[in-house]
Amino acid sequence: MDVAILGCGYVGIELGRQLAAREHEPIGVRRSTAGIERIEDAGFQAVRADVTDREALAAVPDVDAIVFAASSGGRGAEAARDVYVEGLQTAIEAFGERERTPERLIYTSSTGVHGDHDGDWVDEETPLDPTTEKTAVLAEAERIALEDPEAYGFRGTVARYAGLYGPDRYRLERYLEGPVTAGYLNMVHRDDAAGAVRYLLEEDLARGEVVQVVDDEPASKWAFADWLAAECGREGPPTQTKAERLADDDVSDAGRRRILTSKRCSNDRLRELGYEFAYPTFREGYREAIESYRRR
Repeated sequence: MDVAILGCGYVGIELGRQLAAREHEPIGVRRSTAGIERIEDAGFQAVRADVTDREALAAVPDVDAIVFAASSGGRGAEAARDVYVEGLQTAIEAFGERERTPERLIYTSSTGVHGDHDGDWVDEETPLDPTTEKTAVLAEAERIALEDPEAYGFRGTVARYAGLYGPDRYRLERYLEGPVTAGYLNMVHRDDAAGAVRYLLEEDLARGEVVQVVDDEPASKWAFADWLAAECGREGPPTQTKAERLADDDVSDAGRRRILTSKRCSNDRLRELGYEFAYPTFREGYREAIESYRRR
């Protein structure tokens, strides 16, 4: 397969590595010089283009599949709309109007579209309830990814990611030092975030579907922090209830919403499709970080 990875960053570069290792032809698309250099260092083709610029996307060759993995860089709702909604629409139109159209699109979303479920389980059938302007944008982008490609004769898939972690993104010190607020962590290691998308492409699965990409075990933050401390040879960190944390003056509005949003995300559908995790839980996924910490 020829696969264009639009917004080829943290997960996209790993996806490109996995595809190239299996003799596919990934093309990483970024607009920055630093981004292009990272793709080239990973050993596959890079093309400079802005996903929101239709004329710039003409530089990307025809491909069998598009993976839209662009990020708004942690900015606000307007920046998110520019990338996730307008950029996604631009990409679908730019590739869809070519003589050779892609066979499919995979859009990477976030489990943040679920909002708060007071610790209950959520899956692909759970009605969306975004609690912020930004997660509302993500929900709108999911609809676009599933509906708009059909006008051009191909199908979309939504890969809905839980919290990403892995090399350069372990939050070891945060959970060792504390304080740790009550709630659940839904996580997926970078390698599995990429691996699940690679698997859906290779096996030609989940066209027209949403698939939650999350590991086997949503974890209580307190239990996770205690396990991490024990593995690192330390005492457990201090903890806080949600009420105690919300009483602090330094909690931002965004932080307040995160504290109040609690859910456990199911990966039953991804498992049913046959994907095998490299890191089924945080215990395997954090092993490298723990060993590095203990060596230090």
